[in-house]
Amino acid sequence: MKHYELKSLTEPDIDRLCKRPKMDFVSVFSQVQPILDDVEKDGDQAIRNYTKKFDSVDLDSVSLNPEELTVELPENVQSAIDRAMQNIYLFHQQQMPMDLEVETMPGVVCRRVAKPIERVGLYIPGGTAPLPSTTMMLGIPAMIAGCSTIVIATPPDKHGNVPDSIIYIAQKIGAKKIVKAGGAQAIAGMAFGTESIPKVDKVFGPGNQYVTAAKMILQNSDAMVSIDMPAGPSEVLVIADESADPEFIASDLLSQAEHGSDSQVVLVVTKTANLSDIEESLQKQLEHLPRKTFASDALDKSFTLVVENSEQAMDFSNRYAPEHLIINTKDAGELTRKVVNAGSVFIGPWTPESMGDYASGTNHTLPTYGYAKMYSGVSLQSFQKFITMQTVSEEGIQQLGPVVETLAEIEELQGHKNAVSLRLKKLNGNG
Repeated sequence: MKHYELKSLTEPDIDRLCKRPKMDFVSVFSQVQPILDDVEKDGDQAIRNYTKKFDSVDLDSVSLNPEELTVELPENVQSAIDRAMQNIYLFHQQQMPMDLEVETMPGVVCRRVAKPIERVGLYIPGGTAPLPSTTMMLGIPAMIAGCSTIVIATPPDKHGNVPDSIIYIAQKIGAKKIVKAGGAQAIAGMAFGTESIPKVDKVFGPGNQYVTAAKMILQNSDAMVSIDMPAGPSEVLVIADESADPEFIASDLLSQAEHGSDSQVVLVVTKTANLSDIEESLQKQLEHLPRKTFASDALDKSFTLVVENSEQAMDFSNRYAPEHLIINTKDAGELTRKVVNAGSVFIGPWTPESMGDYASGTNHTLPTYGYAKMYSGVSLQSFQKFITMQTVSEEGIQQLGPVVETLAEIEELQGHKNAVSLRLKKLNGNG
């Protein structure tokens, strides 16, 4: 990891540290667009073709109904999934908003009610290992919200099968379909709909640059679909001082770095921290990681920043806006109150990122690439839309109607004014 000292950096230097590696959207978009066009035109057959091309898998069927399948998980695996699902359910169920009703003036009542997004698509990346955790993180709030159609898409293994753990969770959340495909073609299948895949209204889930590009293109197309958020490679920023255990800090950095060579890993330490011990532990633990190559590549592109105190560390973190923020300092509780920009925060020595990634209850689908400055992570509200309603009584329109008439006149919208004036005349016996 590269080393910097905050006191030696200029403002432009700090801005450069906060920037993520540039994504070549022009090139990626040009590769993704033909895939989307083919799926829109040829449906299931296009998905079969691209799955064979990219994953070397011949699909007999593009999708399956999880309710028609029987799966048996090892007892310890099922128990772990059930416990995680319970925690995630409890946290998200408490996010259910109450309907709002306000009488803004006598006779004028305004309401706001939450309704589920009816059809949602959940993208679960595959690659080197299945991700039941992401299936839970997206599927549970969709179930709680009451989404009537839940579609899951995930890359199949080399035999064309979907992992039992994902099927098990799909059954628990009431998913209608599992699409056996990954990449841009899976996103397109859910966005447009095909012979075997229901069209969805919103697409969720992380993925590589091609998945991200597909989501970004489709939300601005005639597919009429929205997305949870744009996303780049996963990232963590760790704040540590002299009270932090070097082995804990090293493990937190590596747990993020092993995601992939494009992961972002940032260590911000106070000048009193034992940086040499952290670096020594980092190297020792790295040697024993099965995904050592990925982690090593990520660390080579990452950096350590030395600051004077934890307040400076927090200021830099807010500027960087990390997806995951770990605060392992003696004043962690106080620093937490100063968090402005972060996807999810992990506080104190006993809270590694892994807890939130899997089972504490918070959601791990979070904004990356600096988008934590303006996006929230996935929550129950991500699967809902909010509708406003109003009821105006005779008293209400008599009091507020003249206001509306005046404003409509200013905007030269006579029809708007007439809709009120006619009613007022009726009430006054002149209609």
